[in-house]
Amino acid sequence: MHILFIGGTGNISSACVELSLQRGHRVTLLNRGRQPSPWGQAVRAIQGDRDDPALLRRVAEETRYDVVADFACYRPEQVEAAVSAFGGRVGQYVYISSASAYQKPPNHYLITESTPLRNPFWDYSRQKIACEDRLVRAYREEGFPMTIVRPSYTYGPTWIPNGVGGHGYPVLHRMRQGKPIVSQGDGTSLWVMTFHTDFALGFVGLFGAAQAIGEAFHITSDEVLTWDQIYQTIARAAGCELTLVHIASEFIAAVYPQWGQGLLGDKAHSVVFDNSKIKRVVPEFRASVSFAEGIARSIAWHDADKSRQVTNEELDRMWDHLVALHDRVAGS
Repeated sequence: MHILFIGGTGNISSACVELSLQRGHRVTLLNRGRQPSPWGQAVRAIQGDRDDPALLRRVAEETRYDVVADFACYRPEQVEAAVSAFGGRVGQYVYISSASAYQKPPNHYLITESTPLRNPFWDYSRQKIACEDRLVRAYREEGFPMTIVRPSYTYGPTWIPNGVGGHGYPVLHRMRQGKPIVSQGDGTSLWVMTFHTDFALGFVGLFGAAQAIGEAFHITSDEVLTWDQIYQTIARAAGCELTLVHIASEFIAAVYPQWGQGLLGDKAHSVVFDNSKIKRVVPEFRASVSFAEGIARSIAWHDADKSRQVTNEELDRMWDHLVALHDRVAGS
């Protein structure tokens, strides 16, 4: 099959490109070229802005792709442009949505694809829901051959997962300095971490699957951990002691509103996913990389090269300020 990746060099998409190449698919990437492609001549690269409707239409008219995998679509007008460009010109359009689109707060801890989509807290999630709504309408009214995929927290070797303040090396650096790590709530909410190669196995398996047209899928690990267990696993892999400070998500959101949407609209809640649907359509899918194994790979990747060990003094000050303010309020 000929696959067009819109994006293709990011944390999740790079693993999907890699597996597509391993399976003998012909791969083209459309992106701005800000990150170098590690595949050289193995992929065809088109440099440009996916928000340029003329470029998108030209790409669609040049070649009929069996699959378009869109990793760079966040707003309904971008979906509109994709439907206009690829309508009648593609075998399958796979849209990357987000599991954060599922109802928050959830009515039931176990999430299936039929769980309602509603997120009053996070604009990012509401935009993804609006994109899905447009695609569903395009499928029903125009026969547009779409498939929706909703990843949850998916990481790879270049990521150190974290719940408060964004992912990356700074949280690992902070752990190794013996500084307290903020765990939202009481640390017992349930979460699922998915290694990017596991996600890719389910995702690429959907390519060309007739049962996937008009359908939505989430693709996650079946390993369920609390946020405290996530941080404990990172600390063990890093070979350091862990000091946790539990701070209510509402308190964090009040102090740093820029963190509040992603907490109240996502990470503050327990999320456990029923992966029966993806396993029915892609029987080979199994998430085989445990979080302990995956985070060990991530830490080893960062430790292998000092240029990857990028700290963030401002973020570290924000964490310190949050902990100090919490301690002051708790002690008053």
